[in-house]
Amino acid sequence: MAFDYKKEYKKFYLPPRTPGIVTVPSMNFLAVRGQGDPNEEQGAYKQALELLHAVAYTIKMSKRNPPEGYFDYVVPPLEGLWWQNTQGVDYSRKADFRWISLIRLPEFVTEEAFRWAVREASAKKQRDFSAAEFFSWEEGLCVQCMHIGPYDDEPATVAAMEEYATEQGYTLDFSQGRFHHEIYLSDVRRCEPEKLKTVIRQPVKCV
Repeated sequence: MAFDYKKEYKKFYLPPRTPGIVTVPSMNFLAVRGQGDPNEEQGAYKQALELLHAVAYTIKMSKRNPPEGYFDYVVPPLEGLWWQNTQGVDYSRKADFRWISLIRLPEFVTEEAFRWAVREASAKKQRDFSAAEFFSWEEGLCVQCMHIGPYDDEPATVAAMEEYATEQGYTLDFSQGRFHHEIYLSDVRRCEPEKLKTVIRQPVKCV
């Protein structure tokens, strides 16, 4: 049976709908950076997702020519880091969003294997995939929660998370390398908005 990160690491991918504190270890990701409204048709964000999935599935299918340590796995869900300034995100200013779109990489994927996948995807798709990068990131101490419903309803969940963090003796810690983080567990093309499942994380530190 293929290894499924969502099932094996439920602490990080399937948290409860009530906020909690979690420490997230270092992980490697396939990443594409950009800025702008994610809802813009044919915009930079939509193009970034195409790049991410093309390279991610090239790695998945590399079992035909497997790198050392290859194991069969389910491609992890799409994730996103979002910011506009050092204070997190303002949902009313989507055109000003800056973002890093991510898909977690299995442990066997070295930088060399990643570069091979980018070259392979570029050759097959006849497209420039140079915007994709190998991204190592240790998220650290966060407050997180499962949000169910439309993305535009996230501010209420974020407010509840911030209130919980304050009650537990933490404060928000948006800074260099610390971002508003979302993990998208639902396929927005096939799921009704009120049923969308999104893990939301905010960086915190002890007061």
